[in-house]
Amino acid sequence: MIRTKPQSYADGDTELAGEFFVDDSEPSGLRSGVMLVHGGAGLDDHARQQARRYAELGYVVLACDMFGRDIAGGPREQIIALLTEMRDDRDRLVRRARAGLDLLSRVQAVEERMAVVGFCFGGLAALQLARSGASIAAAVSIHGSLATGVRAEPGQVRARLLVCHGARDPHVPLADVTAFAEEMNAAGADWQLNMYGGAQHGFTHSGAEPGAIPGVAYHEQADTLSFAATRDFLARALG
Repeated sequence: MIRTKPQSYADGDTELAGEFFVDDSEPSGLRSGVMLVHGGAGLDDHARQQARRYAELGYVVLACDMFGRDIAGGPREQIIALLTEMRDDRDRLVRRARAGLDLLSRVQAVEERMAVVGFCFGGLAALQLARSGASIAAAVSIHGSLATGVRAEPGQVRARLLVCHGARDPHVPLADVTAFAEEMNAAGADWQLNMYGGAQHGFTHSGAEPGAIPGVAYHEQADTLSFAATRDFLARALG
């Protein structure tokens, strides 16, 4: 049975509201921790569903909050402005994500090795953490942004990386994929990329309304395959 627990924490003066997900049926003892980073809508039902999915694999999962208490679900203009600010300010984005990692690391049931899994905006956050040299075992970006204004330096990326990308994603064009591959090769990173034919942006969002947002659509096969790939990747990186 998955037990959930809301958790307040902070990044400086910004109050954040995350949520823990733990499978109580698992044996007691230290477990690997996974921080799940939400997409552009904030910590919503999609993020919670994904957090539950990974908790069922036996991880202690923190669905973190990158926006701040009561921001998700607020005025769209406010959220877009916040997303743009963090996209363009890597230090701010990384600091906000590290606040969640610090919280997860203080949980007594979590062992030292941790991973970050992010969706859309959260995928960007996971990769920016890795680019910053964060001490995490693995970072996974699922239909996330790959472009960056600050490229990783050789030897800087300590985490193993997995990118799951939709081949028909107009929001992350092939040029960004190629640039990411070149960047990671130059940095000497341990990375892999899975590309799913026919999949657009947001392919894990089963509730996405067809045509509501151009270029965003659910793709059942890509959803299934990316989860299986992430499951196996985390087992190797954390096991």
